[in-house]
Amino acid sequence: MSASNKPAVIILSEAARGIGRRIAELTGGDLHGASARVSSAEVAFDQLKPHLQGLFVEGRPIVAVMASGAVIRLLAPVLADKMLEPPVLAVSEDGSSVVPLLGGHHGANDLARLLADGLHGHAAVTTAGDVRFGVALDAPSEGYVLANPENAKAVMAELVAGAPARLDGEAAWLAGNGIPFAADGAVTLTITDRSKTPTPLELVYHPKTLVLGMGCERGASSEEAIALAEKAVADSGVAEESIAAVASIDLKADETAIHAVAARFGVPARFFDASTLEAETPRLQNPSEVVFAEVGCHGVAEGAALAASGSDSELVFAKIKSKGATAAIARSSSIIDPDAIGRSRGKLFVVGIGPGAGRWRSPEVSAMVAASTDLVGYSLYLDLLGPLARGKTRHDFDLGKEEARVVHAMELAGQGRDVALVCSGDAGIYAMATLVFELFEKGGISDAASRIEVQVSPGISALQAAAARAGAPLGHDFCTISLSDLLTPWEDIQRRVRAAGEGDFVIAFYNPVSMKRRTQLAYARDKLLEYRPHSTPVILATNLGREGERVRVVPLGELNVDDVDMLTVVVVGSSESRTVTTGDGRTWVFTPRGYSGKAGTGMKKEAAE
Repeated sequence: MSASNKPAVIILSEAARGIGRRIAELTGGDLHGASARVSSAEVAFDQLKPHLQGLFVEGRPIVAVMASGAVIRLLAPVLADKMLEPPVLAVSEDGSSVVPLLGGHHGANDLARLLADGLHGHAAVTTAGDVRFGVALDAPSEGYVLANPENAKAVMAELVAGAPARLDGEAAWLAGNGIPFAADGAVTLTITDRSKTPTPLELVYHPKTLVLGMGCERGASSEEAIALAEKAVADSGVAEESIAAVASIDLKADETAIHAVAARFGVPARFFDASTLEAETPRLQNPSEVVFAEVGCHGVAEGAALAASGSDSELVFAKIKSKGATAAIARSSSIIDPDAIGRSRGKLFVVGIGPGAGRWRSPEVSAMVAASTDLVGYSLYLDLLGPLARGKTRHDFDLGKEEARVVHAMELAGQGRDVALVCSGDAGIYAMATLVFELFEKGGISDAASRIEVQVSPGISALQAAAARAGAPLGHDFCTISLSDLLTPWEDIQRRVRAAGEGDFVIAFYNPVSMKRRTQLAYARDKLLEYRPHSTPVILATNLGREGERVRVVPLGELNVDDVDMLTVVVVGSSESRTVTTGDGRTWVFTPRGYSGKAGTGMKKEAAE
């Protein structure tokens, strides 16, 4: 289930957390709790109205454990297009009543029945088709697409009034319900993978039984590939809604043109190795020795289409070519499940979870973790994900062996899986993101792993977290320096400390000490005292955002290395950094936006602008 269609389960009180958690388990959704009254939830929100409306506009299914009337009033301002609205349900706090409010034929009714069964409650389904016939004609079974939903209201009205229907084609989900069928029915329900113009009292359903096979040259034009695919569909007379997937050889897993074609038809791209495609040679209409010499199979477009659509499939449109691409179409005798054929390109989400607490984790990172099948990371970081890790395959690593950890994540993605490589703080700051791209450059990974899709998402770094807790020490120029000489020569670290001191930067020291390394921080302190005052504020921030958090401010001249451990980030102010104590007795650190003699001028200029 993708993050965009995972139900958001809304609860407003601690008393509703039990039923909310049960609903989340039944639906595979995330628990969203009011931050002021709910102690633990995957997503916390401060204000209900904007949060609920935001989810609705995004198209997220919503299950709200609250009164139906309240949900309706809150969503009323954003109601617009009935055909686009996501499922919205209200559930009583005891689970006895489940009410689909919106999107009944977009999954709300089915979701209501699922919840009623799991909660031992009642699904208050009121839509006429569901009540009368047990089926919603504008919400076909999975694997079918209704080509003309605008006709559904008129057709359903005829059926509710007592008119029989004529079934043209085969579909078990239509045949096995309460709709009255007759050879001369007043309305027609048509099942076909051919393009068809419906009559006013006809609904046309296109089954997902076709696969579009594609091949292309390396770096082929996306526009050219899309044009060729559209020509294949048009010339073959098939309905594009019946295309279940775009298929190709695994050497094209990272080919932009192939993915552009898949995006054009709104279907996934699936890939097969050369030996699988070569096994389809007896069924090819256009085998090629040239193609075999290049990629190890006698046909990519035809072979991939046939391999993806199954052993009982047939080629309904033979290969056509453009300058840099090929296309063919095959038909299966049954509905095609894209998740059961070939493999996907595979994705690697490189995510920073900040200090670990959910409230400091970005929505994008949470969405990426939710969309992942596998989680790879240091065990503590995976534990910090809490309920977000539920249902994922964990690949736990101890500290160290970072390259082995990253290779493992990339190889998993190379198998077609969606993998989250989990880092604390920001994944790109002294973390795993760099290793990913180093491996792309130097090798040491399989061909499949070298073709994966990578997305890097930022997290709150220790530097940012420490600065926020202590005030605003980063108000002017700053830098970060790692004091670990494990990968960087100590001489280089010394040179950077001197340069930062001479440049008068605010400095965040990462990896300030370890069990065996105790002298580097003392060197940095003594060297910086040559450039800035003894009283320069230093922030020592430990366990930020976690249990045991501690933030202290000490003068640079009194910085004691023994007060710092491996979980501490050290932020040393510039010569201009200072402290201020507010009325509540709290001391804050800040660095003015302008240096002495400049701040006032800068402020005046900014005001004038």
